[in-house]
Amino acid sequence: MIDLIDKTKDELQKEMVLKGMPRFRANQIFKWVNSGIEEIDEMMNLPKNLRERLKENYSINRIKLVKRYEDGKDSTRKFLFSLNDGNIIETVLMKYTYGYSLCISSQAGCRMGCSFCASTIDGLDRDLTAGEMVDQISSVEKLEGIRISNIVIMGSGEPLDNFENTIRFIKIVNDKDGLNKGQRHISISTCGLVPEIYKLGELGLQVNLSVSLHAPNDELRRQLMPIAKKYTLKDLMQACEFYYEKTSRKITFEYAMIKNVNDSDDMAKQLALLLKPLRNSMVNLIPVNEIEERNYKKSNDDSIVRFSKILTEAGVSNTVRRKLGTEIDAACGQLRRGFVK
Repeated sequence: MIDLIDKTKDELQKEMVLKGMPRFRANQIFKWVNSGIEEIDEMMNLPKNLRERLKENYSINRIKLVKRYEDGKDSTRKFLFSLNDGNIIETVLMKYTYGYSLCISSQAGCRMGCSFCASTIDGLDRDLTAGEMVDQISSVEKLEGIRISNIVIMGSGEPLDNFENTIRFIKIVNDKDGLNKGQRHISISTCGLVPEIYKLGELGLQVNLSVSLHAPNDELRRQLMPIAKKYTLKDLMQACEFYYEKTSRKITFEYAMIKNVNDSDDMAKQLALLLKPLRNSMVNLIPVNEIEERNYKKSNDDSIVRFSKILTEAGVSNTVRRKLGTEIDAACGQLRRGFVK
């Protein structure tokens, strides 16, 4: 059975026309599916015989809530959702002054192997479908009675390793008859898959690109992130420059501050030299979030302040990210698959 949540409006239009139905029926179906219904029979403006025909080939497969956690300090909420094959993924809701931001997962697990990230601990089980990505948003909006204003694809998984489904996800949520989320309110995080950054740039979308950097030189980056053994920082910077040329969108570089690993003054100066040539970029300094399988410790406050000051004085825009969800293991680098406390 084909899951209707996976379909873009264009795909549905083509399929309905092939089945001898008018295109407007596809629009109706698309609107119904993205309104949060769970059964085809809930599409009340479709004739019963059409609904019966749909049920012969199509279904609506919603993810299911397993557990919900809330951080007592900052009200961040983490949702554990079960997929139809039994995999469990994590999704995080964060509240800001401007509205709600949702961090969604793109894979069940991750194969990138970044040494400070919990998502990689058990490796990759599989990619999420576009529908499973979309349904994280629909489900949280329905459960919480809210509207999500910003989407960050920064949960478990590497979204550019699941490229086709990630692009289809963007088309579905961006559609005015879908979830109607503006592309500029969607951020894609990548550990640095260089060919896919070029492919994304060629599409000319207006999504934000966030690149996990975490080291200012190739030697250290190779120790922290296996992807650096395949693509050098020079390769990565050239791809980022290409993305900016094609989209004019600011690129954010994520830099986890790890005590006595990458937080020295010299590292800050190296990072400034690396990034200063890039136009319209910014660095997010993130005190590393500790996970039980690794012994990394976050940098102390003085080191972070000094690191930030060096970047600022060198003309590199930066900010220190506020830590959210640490009480419920919902912070950056702490999400994982198939785990319920």
